[in-house]
Amino acid sequence: MTHLSEIQIDSQALRHNLTALTNLCQTGVKRAAVVKGNAYGHGLPEVVAALEGQVDYFQVDDVAELVELRKVSQTPALVLGFVPASRVEDAYRLGAELALYDAERLPAFQRASEQLGRPVLAHLKIDALLGRQGIVPGRLGEFIQELGKYPGVQLAGAYSHFANIEDTTDLTHAQEQAECFTRAMQELAGAGFTNLERHESATSGLMAYEPSRPGNTIVRIGVGLYGLYPSNALERSHRQLALKPVMKWVTHLAQVKTLPAKHPVGYGLTYITSQETRVGIVPQGYSDGYDRGLSNSGDVLVRGKRCPVIGRVAMNMFAVDLSAVPESQSEDEVVLLGTQGEDCITAEEIAQRIGTINYEVVTRISPLLPRVRQSTRVNEE
Repeated sequence: MTHLSEIQIDSQALRHNLTALTNLCQTGVKRAAVVKGNAYGHGLPEVVAALEGQVDYFQVDDVAELVELRKVSQTPALVLGFVPASRVEDAYRLGAELALYDAERLPAFQRASEQLGRPVLAHLKIDALLGRQGIVPGRLGEFIQELGKYPGVQLAGAYSHFANIEDTTDLTHAQEQAECFTRAMQELAGAGFTNLERHESATSGLMAYEPSRPGNTIVRIGVGLYGLYPSNALERSHRQLALKPVMKWVTHLAQVKTLPAKHPVGYGLTYITSQETRVGIVPQGYSDGYDRGLSNSGDVLVRGKRCPVIGRVAMNMFAVDLSAVPESQSEDEVVLLGTQGEDCITAEEIAQRIGTINYEVVTRISPLLPRVRQSTRVNEE
């Protein structure tokens, strides 16, 4: 046992997913692998190492993530989240291209250009009916005029983001967004900004929209890269992609014992044994990202069998009923997420139990848990 608990990352599954999603892209479209949020909880260094040389960009959210990225890769980087004015120069020194989403950011970008002695490249975020970060299209002309005062700031691209393309078969709003973004691109071209990189789609847009619409030059591949579908609807419609979950969350039983009938388990006395019960103590908890909402409702895998969580999930441990595996012993492997034997606990299953989405299930897993790259879990294709 190298680690008591670890997150196992299947490099082969990552590359399979990248290939499957690349096959949806228009010819020549560049791919940005999204590794923000510690690569959706999978471990930024491990994911980048597995994909180095196979993508055109890595996308992160902020300077802290960019610093971590540059420890393992010099592949072009997109930083599309918030960068404080005081850190803009740092980001450009690290060779990134930054999101530009209002005129207030321009002086900081210009100062970075002057300090570096070269133009700095930015991707202009258009708020195409999303209502988050970005230039509202009605103010784009005003922004273009202001941009002309800052010769050190060059637009490398422009982009937007879909608001509701994964959870619906009604693409009316997505189409309105696309038309809004197209008008903004036309206005930019009319002002002399031609040959810009153009991107709208993350995984959901790539599945639902991108194959039938030429014109974009970059896709931002996020959740699908990790073998997760953005929604049940897109999983049904794109099952042929056979995306493979990349993550397996493993720990080991810290203790196995038998409790008598009518014995409480855990804080709050929320579970009382109805009969003599073989119990295992699992040394993970909500500080590790195992949600407290799984108290008395989650399952883990031990020796290939499902064992229910009993009692409350605490900060560092919880209990499971081992009645299904009477032969279990202390230090047996426990799978919290992933496959063991013939069974599998998915991020979607956990998300359904606690009322969230698969993105959150994996992204919130503690970065303190070791990430370990493996290449042995992908079944024959």
